[in-house]
Amino acid sequence: MSLENKLTEEQLFDQLISSLVHSAWVSLGKIKNPMNDALERDLDQASVPIDMLDMLYNRMSGNLSENEEEYLGHLVRELKMNFVEEKNKPAEDNKEDAENENSKQKENEDSTVADEKRENKNSGKDKKNGATE
Repeated sequence: MSLENKLTEEQLFDQLISSLVHSAWVSLGKIKNPMNDALERDLDQASVPIDMLDMLYNRMSGNLSENEEEYLGHLVRELKMNFVEEKNKPAEDNKEDAENENSKQKENEDSTVADEKRENKNSGKDKKNGATE
């Protein structure tokens, strides 16, 4: 095998690993989905690239350079830890519900303040009108 083909294989391997890692981070909701620029959390989907990386790490043991083995092992451990962390978090729906509730509460407070201002303004006009009559 020539050096040129070996570099190409290394580049292809790096690209494969990078693609799977990126997919896992997006599915874990850690980075934005480049298709819609939104954070999305889908743990079932995240488990697939994480499991694929783990399988590659286990199946290729002994066939990787020392640096590749350390790097791939580190990535697998980091992704697994983040997966467990995300799995133990409350559901995203609960977080969104809390954010929506806070937003509604703020809108209600703003509405109440606006109503009070309107009432004060109107009662001031009533006092003026009552005083001139």
